[in-house]
Amino acid sequence: MTNEFYERVVRRIGWMILALGVAGASAAAIWKGLPAGVAFLIGAGISYGSFRVWRRFADALGPDPKKTNPSLYAVRMIAVVAGAWVIIKFLRLNLAAAALGLLVSGAAVVLEILYELIYAS
Repeated sequence: MTNEFYERVVRRIGWMILALGVAGASAAAIWKGLPAGVAFLIGAGISYGSFRVWRRFADALGPDPKKTNPSLYAVRMIAVVAGAWVIIKFLRLNLAAAALGLLVSGAAVVLEILYELIYAS
């Protein structure tokens, strides 16, 4: 696998996360109302942030690692989760929709695997 292949895969997964997040938020808003759509979108945003953190972690393990402080990953994730919890708790958003939004990056990775299996060159 080349670096170009890896970059294409990561870029596609990012776009899939965005598409699934918007589609899921729209569906949740139509089905359960605007608070559910917003909650799903918050969950999808946290999911995307988690994907980016894992990507940076994987890049740091590669042949040309970028020097970053490992504890910064944990601090970022704690801040994002705490911020989302405050938003959901005080705005009374749908917790189930937010939890489903957290699964968006996993769904995007599965879709990318299926894409590669079907359209592999």
